[in-house]
Amino acid sequence: MTTSRLRVPAGYVAGLIALVLARPYPSSLVAGGVLALLGESLRIWASGHIDKTQHLATGGPYALTRNPLYLGSLLVGFGVAVAAASPWAAGVALLYFAVFYPAVMREEARFLRAKFVEQYDGWARAVPMFLPRPWPAGPRSSRFQWGRVARNREWRTALAVPLMALALYARARWLP
Repeated sequence: MTTSRLRVPAGYVAGLIALVLARPYPSSLVAGGVLALLGESLRIWASGHIDKTQHLATGGPYALTRNPLYLGSLLVGFGVAVAAASPWAAGVALLYFAVFYPAVMREEARFLRAKFVEQYDGWARAVPMFLPRPWPAGPRSSRFQWGRVARNREWRTALAVPLMALALYARARWLP
């Protein structure tokens, strides 16, 4: 099984471990919630630009970073870690991202370079792999569409964020 196939199931396991290790309190829930919402907002914006394996998305957030979905996921993960208020939960999140994301981004870059031969290299020269540019660059050919958000099943992450927030709130309220 490739790293990319293990990433999602391992993310669920990491989330459950973080929940068990969590020691949240009201201000950690608020701060973590803000980070998670920013991350999910970025993911929705990116999902509205991408037609996976059909076209190279270069507009919107893809003009700032070649991996806005992963950057959004990182923000969501850090949001959960902050909300959990546990160094152990933060360690689980950090380990998860360190193990999976660099390898997945390299796999995806190889795939996209092979699939979109004429477009990829120019875009990759103009747009950084992960940390975003302060202003857009590259061809910016894709446009946001809500239909893409639905086709990309972004509702799963959009639902997971408030469910994790509720679980962390319950942990803070009723469990020691």
